[in-house]
Amino acid sequence: IKKFDNYIDGKVKSGFEMLVNNFSAGIIGMLCAILAFFLIGPFVKVLSGALAAGVNFLVSAHLLPLTSIFVEPAKILFLNNAINHGIFSPLGIQQASETGQSIFFLIEANPGPGLGILLAYMVFGKGTARQTAGGASIIHFFGGIHEIYFPYILMNPRLILAAIAGGMTGVFVLTMFNAGIVSPASPGSIFAILLMTQK
Repeated sequence: IKKFDNYIDGKVKSGFEMLVNNFSAGIIGMLCAILAFFLIGPFVKVLSGALAAGVNFLVSAHLLPLTSIFVEPAKILFLNNAINHGIFSPLGIQQASETGQSIFFLIEANPGPGLGILLAYMVFGKGTARQTAGGASIIHFFGGIHEIYFPYILMNPRLILAAIAGGMTGVFVLTMFNAGIVSPASPGSIFAILLMTQK
């Protein structure tokens, strides 16, 4: 929009600037939305399918901790609900009907990796990120809004490795202790998880 504004600067008759600016913003926005729908949409669909295939392979090979390699990057790309409700919930419902609980409900809903990253920002962060990490950690851990920590990783993409390591560690510990809950925890807060534990 800024490039378009620079291009037409001085070429629009006096009094029509606001009209041209408003219409051009709408038209450019519409064209970008169409472009995103036809180009980016199929790419995200293919990416989501590839991540789902990777998770399904690791689940069938009984390598649950390694699912974090696919789950954590997918969460950062805002595919967390697609993975949770599209892959893990059906597997979890099947397992819970047989055993009374399922670890699959905890793989994506585990607030641990995100909380760890937010706490690290509280201690080692700088500027606005450090100031806002405390409130974000409360919203994330107690409110279950995982999306709140995604921008912190996107600010420093190397932290995706920390999220993967945290997720793998969490799933490994859950596997070691045969942990599970009876139903999907949504939102993924500590309270929702505690409410879904076996009575």
